[in-house]
Amino acid sequence: MTSDDIQNRLGENVRRIRKAQNLTQFQLAEKAELSEETVKNIELSRCWTSDKNLSKITRALGVDIHCLFLPICSSFDDDSKDLGIIKRAIAENIKNYVNSVLGELTQKS
Repeated sequence: MTSDDIQNRLGENVRRIRKAQNLTQFQLAEKAELSEETVKNIELSRCWTSDKNLSKITRALGVDIHCLFLPICSSFDDDSKDLGIIKRAIAENIKNYVNSVLGELTQKS
């Protein structure tokens, strides 16, 4: 998977989630305190956006950041080898995150 693929997935997911919430690009931009042009550029995969902008978009859409990078089901056949690789990578990332949070919590106790 290339960075272009990831950028395209980001744009597709922002657009899909925005439309599922019946928001226009302008309404999402207002809600996220971004310009409409920034939202358009993200959805059209014209350029990478900053972490700060991604954070604003996730807050405005009410989703976790990982949702913006997950493949949509129609991206893969049910028997796709890539689907298994992605599922394992997601599970590993979640496991690592949970372990790091648990480690932080036990250190604070």
